[in-house]
Amino acid sequence: MANARLYGLWGHLTEALRTGEPQNETKHGGAPLFEQLCADPERLKQFAAGMTGTSRAVNLEIAKRFPWADVATFADVGTAQGDAAVQIALAHPHLTGYGFDLPALAPVFEDYAHQNQVNERLTFVPGDFFTDTLPTVDVLVMGHILHDWNLEEKRSLLAKAYDALPAGGSLIVYEAMIDDDRSSNAVGLLMSLTMLLGTPGGFDFTPSECMGWMREAGFRDARVEQLTGPNSMVVAVK
Repeated sequence: MANARLYGLWGHLTEALRTGEPQNETKHGGAPLFEQLCADPERLKQFAAGMTGTSRAVNLEIAKRFPWADVATFADVGTAQGDAAVQIALAHPHLTGYGFDLPALAPVFEDYAHQNQVNERLTFVPGDFFTDTLPTVDVLVMGHILHDWNLEEKRSLLAKAYDALPAGGSLIVYEAMIDDDRSSNAVGLLMSLTMLLGTPGGFDFTPSECMGWMREAGFRDARVEQLTGPNSMVVAVK
């Protein structure tokens, strides 16, 4: 995916910095990116597999570090191929999980769950997380999702997560979060430039910013944990 898609976008970084406009497939008036991807099964499959490659190490770590023994159900929001859901299910046989994403990703998710022999405990739920209700579960996961969207959209997604969770339920947000003084996590800063190149309003953010938005949404508690490499997760409790 980096070779076929992202490398070309970075060739237009100067224009993106000058204009603030995305340089992706929508540049010349095309349909929104995810609409274009969903219309091309091969490109969609490549994109979903790319998300797995980006997130695999983090997914393995979250499967180990979060207290999954205390919960029964979870959902991965914006699941793509479903690697987060698969790794959590593989590590914790007592869990029932769901992958929530656009309908076109159903066969991609279901094939991946079947390959990993967890298809009996993982179910795909089709939907648009801006217009449809999120699954009601004990834990929601949003990995590399919030950075795709502008501030209003970020707050909207966090509010929807709060509404979907029961009292005591948890939301896990993980990203290559920028350090709070914006001086050391170069990967997070570069990822934010990738969002400039590839989305109309997306940007990366710091753990403190994320926790602040979570508290605005109503979460009573939030904490940050450093994960592998440049990645962090913020866990909020309703």
